[in-house]
Amino acid sequence: MITMRRFQPTDAAQVAQLVATTLRQSNRQDYSATYLQTEIERMSPAFFIEKAQQTHFYVACDQTKLVGTGAIGSYWGSTTEYSLFTIFVLPTYQGRGIGRQIIETLEQDAYFKKAQRVEIPASITAVNFYQHLGYHFKDQNQQVDDEQLYRLEKFPQN
Repeated sequence: MITMRRFQPTDAAQVAQLVATTLRQSNRQDYSATYLQTEIERMSPAFFIEKAQQTHFYVACDQTKLVGTGAIGSYWGSTTEYSLFTIFVLPTYQGRGIGRQIIETLEQDAYFKKAQRVEIPASITAVNFYQHLGYHFKDQNQQVDDEQLYRLEKFPQN
């Protein structure tokens, strides 16, 4: 059984490894090795400790093993708009509903519940997954941005 809990600083190294593994395996068909390596280096354990101080950061656990992550935080300091971040599921656990469980957890978070709009920077690899969960292209823009990500959004209070 997969359980969700808030990130703890002691999770940082395991989260960094989970993200690196997922990027290398799941995203390699959509991104260059150079792009992926740059992202892996940027998302160090210290990066996740800092991210957790700025967001409500969750981890999905299979007993003591971390198998997924997701966070929600303010959209550029807004108190009415929020963003989803760092949503990853280990490749060996994908297809089991864990990604959906992470999104459902984030959508039950206090930030989501008070949001007028929630944005997610979606990878090429995951854009269809988020669309399936009700997220739509921001401003109908179906092109990746300078970060090679799609911008999707949902309006929870509508």
